[in-house]
This record gives sequence, structure tokens and C-alpha cells, in this order.
Amino acid sequence: MTSPAAPARVLVVDDQVVVRAGFAAIVDAEPDFEVVGEAGDGAEAVTLADRLRPDVVLMDIRMPGMDGLTATNLLTGAASDHVPRVLVLTTFDLDSYVYEALRAGASGFLLKDAHPAELLTALRVVVTGEAMLAPAITRRLIDTFTAAAPAPQVVPDVLDTLTPREREVVSLIATGLANAEIAARLGVATGTVKTHINALLRKLDLRDRVQVTIFAYDAGLVRPKPPLS
Repeated sequence: MTSPAAPARVLVVDDQVVVRAGFAAIVDAEPDFEVVGEAGDGAEAVTLADRLRPDVVLMDIRMPGMDGLTATNLLTGAASDHVPRVLVLTTFDLDSYVYEALRAGASGFLLKDAHPAELLTALRVVVTGEAMLAPAITRRLIDTFTAAAPAPQVVPDVLDTLTPREREVVSLIATGLANAEIAARLGVATGTVKTHINALLRKLDLRDRVQVTIFAYDAGLVRPKPPLS
């Protein structure tokens, strides 16, 4: 008989005690999660993560002292010997810090006023190794915060590692298409698209489709939509 999987370990980080306790209570009540610690700022989060080794960090961005962006950089940096997945919490759905957190290695973001069921769904998606951003939200977020950015610097040697089909898949991910939609566009099976994405992640040393989207913008494969007048 197969033994049940151990609950995913979660660290909750927020400077507001009531908010932090509320999130922790919601998460800890689920059999597939275990809240292993709570932190009130980024510095405490980094210290606790090193000791408690959570699978996922539920990370507020705007905190006094070390903010969530700096903490996310430290937690997902190459120097870490244990890299948890980071799910960013924000009050605003277009908080500029969110974009920077995604670039730093966060796996997605969630609004603080999200329904408890949305919070749990987001955590479960992140635990499986996927990015917790609907493709359309990813596109809208990155369009907003790169529209005024300088022209990207294309890195030919990186792009040259990709096959023409892989470049096409990168561009389609960045335009907001889900795997099934990409498969339909290319006339291939969804499993084939997943194989291409896995190959892309290995070649580019990226963690998920959010980072693939950011790469597509940085490499000039897609450009932000012009702002509406």
C-alpha cells in the first residue's frame, strides 16, 4: 500500500499579525498543508526558511525592514541550498513590485482579498511546480510594467540554443496562450507542447512559464502592447 504524501510545508510572511494568522489558519486546516512557521518581515522569513526548509513561502511584498522583494531574491537565489517556491501576496493586482518579484524567481502572485479557496488552489498549483498565474494575467502584468522599458537586449547565443519550434512555443506562451491553446495553434498534441516547455526550461535554466514569458520580452521575441489612449 502506498503511504500518503507528506503535507507541503508552508511559511507565511506578513507584517500584519491578524492577516498572517488568518492565512495560517486557512492553510493549516487543510490535510495537504502544514504551516511550519510565520514571519513578520523579510529578514525573519529568510532566517526561518533556512531553518525550517518550507516547500512554499506565502510572501507579502510591502513590509517594514526587509521587504518581500528582497527576501524573494535571497530565497530563490543560486546561493541558497534550499530553494522554496514563493507565492507573492499583494494588495493591488498591478503592484509594480509583483513584476520584480516574478523576475526574482517568485512563482506567482495572489491578491490579499482573494477567497480562501483561491488561496488554497494557488498554493496547490505552486507546490506541483507550476506557476500560479493565469496566462492572460501574466500577459497583462508584464505588458503594464514593460511598456515604458528600453528596447530589450537580444542574446543571440541563448536564442541560438532554441529550435524554431521552441522559439514559436516561447512566443505563444508570452502571448497568453495555455498549453491546450498552443497545441491547437500548432496542430500538435498537448503532451508535445509540454515536452517542448520542459526542454525550454532546461535549456534556459528557468523555473516556469512566468519566467519563460519574461525571457520572451527580454529577448525581444514579443513586445508589450502599446497603452490604450
